[in-house]
Amino acid sequence: MSYHLFEVYGIELEYMIVRSNDLKVAPIVDKLLTKKHGSLTSDVENGAIEWSNELVAHVVELKTNGPTANLEELDELFAENVREMNELLTEFGAELLPTAAHPLMHPETEMQLWKHHYSKIYALYNRIFDCRGHGWSNVQSMHINLPFFDDEEFERLHAAIRLLLPIIPALSASSPIFEGKFTGFKDARMQVYKTNQKEIPEMTGKVIPEQFFNRQDYFTGIFEPINKAIKSFDTENILDHHFLNSRGAIARFDRNAIEIRVIDIQECPKADLAIAVLIIEALKLLTTQELVSLEDQKSWNEHELFDIFDRVIRHAEETPIENARYLAMFDLLEGTAKDIWLRLYALVKHNISEKQQEDIEFLLKNGSLSTRILNALGEDPSENAISETYRELGKCLAENRFFRS
Repeated sequence: MSYHLFEVYGIELEYMIVRSNDLKVAPIVDKLLTKKHGSLTSDVENGAIEWSNELVAHVVELKTNGPTANLEELDELFAENVREMNELLTEFGAELLPTAAHPLMHPETEMQLWKHHYSKIYALYNRIFDCRGHGWSNVQSMHINLPFFDDEEFERLHAAIRLLLPIIPALSASSPIFEGKFTGFKDARMQVYKTNQKEIPEMTGKVIPEQFFNRQDYFTGIFEPINKAIKSFDTENILDHHFLNSRGAIARFDRNAIEIRVIDIQECPKADLAIAVLIIEALKLLTTQELVSLEDQKSWNEHELFDIFDRVIRHAEETPIENARYLAMFDLLEGTAKDIWLRLYALVKHNISEKQQEDIEFLLKNGSLSTRILNALGEDPSENAISETYRELGKCLAENRFFRS
């Protein structure tokens, strides 16, 4: 079934499983799903939420079980499932840990691929790209799926999403630390995302999708080059171009939706949904063309937008935006990425419930989760200090509450 713009939504949240005693990653998603289902499976329907495996054996995904129109109560639905997972994991001495990257994991020695359903696809990915890097095995994100009905709606939605992608990490950055050290990027997940498929650059492009605004052009400009590039690697034809397209937002013409993928997972579903709601309301505003005409939105090429994005993943909300034309779209002469979000929030606030207004205002006031983590840790933190901070983040997830540095 096809839906119109903003009629329904799909939200996906990924979490890592860690050992409770030392926070090391625990590759036991198969045990969790078996415990819940009664037998080994890769997907479990749990009412309105579905559980499923991912590429690596320590990451589990929670997602809306089909499209939903109700974002108001979704954070609590996800939180209930988090609590149930944590209860099941106690038998294995394990628990869920939030944020987009484990701060102490060494992927070269700790990564294990999912070995069950779809394992053939994951093994092929590992053969092509070597998934023992942070960009493959130490990344957790939120995906937002937004529907479009036809080419006209795709054009409007794709143009708006492309324009917003560069500043989304200003809200969502939550991956400042790899292997016990500050990476220099508040969104290190997106820094490694840029190059983790360097063997076949057609798959990720410049992260920001190219200027294609209808199905035919998208197939010709994105899917065909991907299919051509993968051919010599995928000799058994088991990979699908929708699956292979790894840009920061991907068109899913198989289900008439665009999936946004540049959003780091937060400390709790309350924070994830606050970010999702603000992004969705900003996109609604852009698609109305009240701020910027469709032709102006479409005029931005991926290189200009990538330049902004590349700075934002380093400094998150504190990034000075130096592109005057980009600032002008939001009626600003100067400012940071945070200033743009404050402007957008002021314009859409009346469409947002009081509860979610409070949540969004907490994030806009206190900064990205990366900023709060770094504030809590101070300069050159010990491994023990990092562990203690991430234990607190685990409690935030279990209790569905914000992390306050």
